[in-house]
Amino acid sequence: MKIVIAPDSFKESLSAKAVAENIAIGIKKVLPQAETLQIPISDGGEGLLEALVPARNGTLVTVTVKDPLLRPIQAQYGILGDGTTAVVEMATASGLELLTEAEKNPMRTSTYGTGQLIIDALDKGCTKIIVGIGGSATNDGGMGMIKALGGKFLNAKGNDIGEGGGALANLHTIDCSQLDTRIAQCEFIGACDVSNPLIGPQGASMVFGAQKGGSPEQLKQLDHNLTHYANIIQKDLNKDVVTIPGGGAAGGMGAALLTYFNAQLERGIDLILETLQLETHIQDADWVITGEGKIDQQTLYGKTIAGIAALAKKHHVPVIAIAGKVEPIDDLYHLGVTATFSIVNQPMTLQEAMAQTDKLIQACVENVFRTLIA
Repeated sequence: MKIVIAPDSFKESLSAKAVAENIAIGIKKVLPQAETLQIPISDGGEGLLEALVPARNGTLVTVTVKDPLLRPIQAQYGILGDGTTAVVEMATASGLELLTEAEKNPMRTSTYGTGQLIIDALDKGCTKIIVGIGGSATNDGGMGMIKALGGKFLNAKGNDIGEGGGALANLHTIDCSQLDTRIAQCEFIGACDVSNPLIGPQGASMVFGAQKGGSPEQLKQLDHNLTHYANIIQKDLNKDVVTIPGGGAAGGMGAALLTYFNAQLERGIDLILETLQLETHIQDADWVITGEGKIDQQTLYGKTIAGIAALAKKHHVPVIAIAGKVEPIDDLYHLGVTATFSIVNQPMTLQEAMAQTDKLIQACVENVFRTLIA
């Protein structure tokens, strides 16, 4: 029996690689002779480096950058085996996982560190940069990133407006005259994990702001600020980023990549699945097991589980999906998921579940496969 194990990370708990390893442990308790192929996946958020760099014979580069609250940290990006393609996972420099619950505040958090990773990649001669835009702690429309690369965001008096999504309320002028000139010679691809627009009810602030620490009042302010930001982009740079699918990814990072880099936005899961040639591994499998931290309505829109299910459905391979939390979504079954399971096996807090995610995954998968072979 061949079982393809292709999960995403469980956000702020286990990496995709660790999730895959624990799924395999659960399977082997029931089917010790089964062929288990572990392929960690990313949809453009956390885990992009882990998924792409080893598969393309790349190397990791460690750089000192600023975290979302502008504190110095060590972050990594990858250079693929061709020596000219860089993979920047913004979550490593500007991600939620870098902050405590008390520190999360999208009014203040900045993407500056992501810009610093891009600078280092340019310094090393990279001419193609894939930017994974997901898992961010930010809602600044990519402003911090562009500041790191030489852009200026000024108020009516010509002074810097500061950092974070809250500062955008004071934006009067965007000055790109000193933006790093190497950007124009570089190809940028934004790997999105969502297709949300920049603003509005389905925009960056209203959909994702709460998980980044924003209060209901702050979400309204952040959405208003991004609307103002989009208007200034239109005025100063003559670009319309309001309705572009994916523009709201990572707190507006998608819009920033389009505006300042003329980037191509791609669904992260499609980019990963094509690069890893996952379909060739799935087509002769007996089962596929995947998963992510939460299965909800967002899962339908460019997330790992939906992408894998679509591939497996083409080859009539059943798919099991596990998650920490599972919301009932009938459309997921139409996409090709056979069954979904929550790994939580008794009442517990989120913190308790995250502290034992490895054991919960093993137990859940073991029970699933005991049922399948009964």
